[in-house]
Amino acid sequence: MPAAYLIVEMNISNPEQYKEYMARAPQAVKAAGGEYLVRGGKHETLEGDWQPHRVAMLRFPSYEQAKAFYDGEMYTQARSFRQGATEYFNMVLVEGVAAPV
Repeated sequence: MPAAYLIVEMNISNPEQYKEYMARAPQAVKAAGGEYLVRGGKHETLEGDWQPHRVAMLRFPSYEQAKAFYDGEMYTQARSFRQGATEYFNMVLVEGVAAPV
């Protein structure tokens, strides 16, 4: 079963309030079997006109586990602390490729 990835772009408009979200989100990610691969950090656009302010990427063992994380109680509560802390927060869930045998 291929892994699944959550790719997020955001612009944090209230850093103090966003800290509350970040205090809770990693616990929800870990509890659901996920891990952060990217969380902010240096980035640059190599092609196209996409200019994200901040990017995060998370990996989960499966698409179903990623969906369960997003819909789960822990992350639902964490998301409530993010409301009003970002100008935008875009998230996409994508299934990875199955590794060749």
